[in-house]
Amino acid sequence: MNDTTNELVVALAHSCSKQHLVSLRLFCFSQDNLPYALQIRTSRRQNWPLCLQTRKIGKVIRHHNLLNFTLSFSSIRDIMEQFNGRNGYGPIYEPEGVKVYCGTLVHATKDKPMEILRNGVIGVDTSGKILFVKDGDSIESLSAEIGFRPEVRNLKDSQFIIPGFIDTHIHAPQYPNTGTKVDLPLLEWLNAYTFPLEVKYSDLKFARDVYQKVVHKTLSNGTTTASYFATIHKGASMALCDAAESFGQRAYVGKCNSDQNLPDNYCEGTAASLRDTEEFIMEVLGRKNPLLTPVITPRYAVSCTTELMAGLGKLAEKYDLPIQSHLCESLAEVKWVSELFPQYDSYTDVYDKCGVFTNKTVMAHCVYLTEFDVALMKERGVGVSHCPNSNLSICSGLMDARTWLDKGLKVGLGTDVSGGYHPSMLDAIRLAIHTSNALSIQRPPDYKPLSYQEAFRMATLGGAEVLALDDTIGNFEVGKDFDALLVDMESSNSRVDTFDFDSIEDLVQKFLFIGDDRNIQEVYVCGQKVVGDGK
Repeated sequence: MNDTTNELVVALAHSCSKQHLVSLRLFCFSQDNLPYALQIRTSRRQNWPLCLQTRKIGKVIRHHNLLNFTLSFSSIRDIMEQFNGRNGYGPIYEPEGVKVYCGTLVHATKDKPMEILRNGVIGVDTSGKILFVKDGDSIESLSAEIGFRPEVRNLKDSQFIIPGFIDTHIHAPQYPNTGTKVDLPLLEWLNAYTFPLEVKYSDLKFARDVYQKVVHKTLSNGTTTASYFATIHKGASMALCDAAESFGQRAYVGKCNSDQNLPDNYCEGTAASLRDTEEFIMEVLGRKNPLLTPVITPRYAVSCTTELMAGLGKLAEKYDLPIQSHLCESLAEVKWVSELFPQYDSYTDVYDKCGVFTNKTVMAHCVYLTEFDVALMKERGVGVSHCPNSNLSICSGLMDARTWLDKGLKVGLGTDVSGGYHPSMLDAIRLAIHTSNALSIQRPPDYKPLSYQEAFRMATLGGAEVLALDDTIGNFEVGKDFDALLVDMESSNSRVDTFDFDSIEDLVQKFLFIGDDRNIQEVYVCGQKVVGDGK
């Protein structure tokens, strides 16, 4: 091991020592000759071991040209023992608690919208991190490599594992209206149905009841990560955090902010909105739950003064938080923004000048973007949440996902409950494909509508990129959290017919187009089963 690598490991060891971490284990599974994950057990929170992924030290590795180095496990132990003056760091693998699944794995990568590992083997450690991903390895060869024979879960031919779905835009308080009240365009819809419902969340009992239901429903439909809008009420927003935490869902939760152009009984003062938001942020962060993240949530430019948006931008910077809002959803909305903010060049310019356009920002809808908007969003790293059900249901428009992807924007999918009438991401996948097909009818012959593989990627890895979580979730890479769905196309209550001649590609397509929660047998978040076996 060269001196630079030695310095890197020692620096990491020093960091562990300063944080009072009781032990360190390095898992060094190579892909493209790069190490993957550094897992650290911490004495401060027994149930949440900390994992530093190599993406965080990747710049150091690349800077020192360490693309072809390998780390000797014994050398790492020697360095750690020399640094701390003791040994006892344990084996590279801990047999106890390691879960191994053998069967078909389906996920997306940076280069492939869908990759199918027909003889996949995936290992998950006790902290929920992916230890290894193999294709075609026998358990015997795997056992020889890792030094012990793990307990193995063998999947049936009708089963496969995919990453958990990531809903990049959903209004939790609107859930009671799901499947109803989609007969008006956006601005009228908000005033007639949405604001009167959201006012009710001043009642904590009402809020808790709804939020328990929406989290349970989305999880059972395979949404392992959701980016939630709550309401302006701080207490009810914390109730949504409680629900996500109790069910084990990974969640962005945003206390909504609005200080203009809303009904008097649902409009905040600017100072009060910022104060309550910071208190909400501190309370959520104080829980130290890595699955729960406060997200800065200006409702949309129409309902926020520039003073409020600028203050929210500063809070996002202060606490290094993601941001979510709406953008260019309907033509009437775009026109209203131009009238409210004539001093700005465009809708996106309003957000940008107020400091809420960052590489952790996700904007929902984005139907009517201009070339200026696209260029600015790409420069800032802003992600797009494509919400096709809502766009169609309340007649907002058809978002051109193909064009935005080709122009280099990050694009994920959202259900947008309750403008979108279905809480399942499978519905979002289907309607994204249908929207793209509809657009292609009116485009030149060389226009390529979205494939089902691309829509699948948008619902998984694409969503992770939009939420700036692609270093943690989104696909099956070593070091990432095991957020996953176990799908069975022959489950006892499945509505899908299968045939002996169906290929695995056929089964995956059938799940995406006509499957539902009855085919989702188990749901995992950070390695923990949160749906299945009576959960």
